[in-house]
Amino acid sequence: MLCLFLTGCSYQQAGPLVQAETIEWEAEEISPDPVVMPVPSPTPTPAPTDEPEDRGFDFTICFAGDINLDENWYTTQFLNQQPGGIYDCISQELVEVMQAADIMCLNNEFTYSTGGTPLPKKAYTFRADPERVEVLGQLGVDAVTLANNHVYDYGEEALLDTFTVLEEAGVPYFGAGRTLEEAMRPLYLEVEGKTVALVAASRAEKNKMTPQATETQPGILRCYDTELFLQTIREGKENADFCIAFVHWGTEYSYDLERVQLDTGKEYLDAGADAVIGAHSHCLQGMEYYDGKPIIYSLGNYWFNEKTLDTMLLQLRFSGDDTQTRLEVQVVPAVQAGCRTTYAADPDEQRRIYDFLESISVNVEISDEGIVTEEE
Repeated sequence: MLCLFLTGCSYQQAGPLVQAETIEWEAEEISPDPVVMPVPSPTPTPAPTDEPEDRGFDFTICFAGDINLDENWYTTQFLNQQPGGIYDCISQELVEVMQAADIMCLNNEFTYSTGGTPLPKKAYTFRADPERVEVLGQLGVDAVTLANNHVYDYGEEALLDTFTVLEEAGVPYFGAGRTLEEAMRPLYLEVEGKTVALVAASRAEKNKMTPQATETQPGILRCYDTELFLQTIREGKENADFCIAFVHWGTEYSYDLERVQLDTGKEYLDAGADAVIGAHSHCLQGMEYYDGKPIIYSLGNYWFNEKTLDTMLLQLRFSGDDTQTRLEVQVVPAVQAGCRTTYAADPDEQRRIYDFLESISVNVEISDEGIVTEEE
């Protein structure tokens, strides 16, 4: 179910919101030949009504999991050999969904820089040339989360370069910053007259090598202790109509949920998040509804390595008016294999992925159209 709107979201990470641009088509008025009519007697002007204008809304936020553009990694080396670039790496159907979303967000699991040095004793370090940021624009990405365990792989210099590269490319980020205040600051996006707050934090490392930002040093926002992240979620919800919490957590290549995911995910919803979206496990993890709101425990790899893994795009469709709001969750099924991510077009393959997701989830059902609902 794909809704295409003639709108574009605008963002502001600090300061007042920027109103979304809207394309309006104005019909040319054609005047008929004049006709002489008797002049009617004056009639009283009707009093203005107090009926409110229609404030209905209907927009989609789309999320993808981990991508990797490290210059020496499988995905980028494969990309360099493709005549169509990223469009030969991610299938057209998926790209169209990404580009059509009102807000498209993914996990930027590397740093943009030519400087810095790899962190000592870290097994995997990921760094992309700054020019690789163009891939985000090609995919229709509107925002990225930097709260992960690879954005600091080449130290402070490369992290600061990453901020600058994204800012110069016009791609807003959240979950990291030059100071703790910046790392905690929600990213506010406005679409169809509604404000969406995006917030992010990470608790992905057992050996904590990615620093939390301080008053004077850059870094990410961590959530091993949830208090700062809960504070960020509350702030986002107080200043927006909807708040989405993106969390980097879980055990790599495991479908089993950690106790801390089950517990803190609910805390984030209680604090005001309308949905919790997870990443880091490099494979899909299950879903859960709590108090009528969804937790997507992990989106897994989207386009991250050469492994064969089920993956997906996750769409949150918000609709309603001033009296009610509806949130529809939809899975767009896909498979990552051989450094390509391909839409699962075959109905049997789609059903296989939906059934698998149901089997590792807490309390959800997924229809043949990919619509996720709470299990009765």
